[in-house]
Amino acid sequence: MNKKIGFIGAGNVTKTVISGLVEHFEGINQQIYITNRSRMKGEELRDLYKVHLLDSNEDLAQICDIIFLSVKPDIYPKVLPAIQPYINDEKLLISVAAGTQIEDVQQYFNEPKKIIRIMPNIAVTVSEGMIAMCCSPQITRLDLDIAMALLKSIGRVDLVDEYMLDAVTCVSGCSPAFIALFIEAMADASVLQGMPREKAYQYAAQTLIGTGKLILEKNIHPGPLKDLVTSPGGATIEGIYVLERKGFRSIVMEAMEACDKKLKAMARK
Repeated sequence: MNKKIGFIGAGNVTKTVISGLVEHFEGINQQIYITNRSRMKGEELRDLYKVHLLDSNEDLAQICDIIFLSVKPDIYPKVLPAIQPYINDEKLLISVAAGTQIEDVQQYFNEPKKIIRIMPNIAVTVSEGMIAMCCSPQITRLDLDIAMALLKSIGRVDLVDEYMLDAVTCVSGCSPAFIALFIEAMADASVLQGMPREKAYQYAAQTLIGTGKLILEKNIHPGPLKDLVTSPGGATIEGIYVLERKGFRSIVMEAMEACDKKLKAMARK
């Protein structure tokens, strides 16, 4: 990988992606450049991963071949006009802003540019992330291969149609918070039953990982998997009965629906 990679914005997404890249590509930190509105936050990221911190987005746009637009959607109108003169037909823009479509980025340029829109989740920091990707028509096979090579080092990459991105954001980007809440609740219950908290978290988290791997690697549907551990008259079915009675599925679906509505509202601003 001999491309210079830039990140405009030094928030959680940038930190997540850089940490994965640094772990999997030896020496890639020397090719990574970042900018951030808060100099102090940029310096923290620079010192942590030994990357380059630049003074302006314009400097970054001139230097870098691949540019991650890692700022919130409401910052795009400030960032994109400033870097527009430096984005030629060879540079690759990667947008990570939730709810911001490829056409929303394209409108800042007089001619169509190479744009990839991605939605990574926080699990890329442990190389178990799920990254959805969609592309503008200007993206070549080589561009796609380069982006895939970078992103596959930090998780699974799935090329999708852009209309799916909001749903992907809900199920992949937002849901780690829901899952963490579920793990915490299970651990609290285990502590109530006498288990030390450290072990409670360990058992709950590892069970979640194992269940996910069963579904993915064994191609087991969640329904039959549930049935495998639900014996007639047993403890598991008692727990499922309580979850169903309390509306567990509908609560999860309503939470996802709330995320989707918020994403669409953000996109309209």
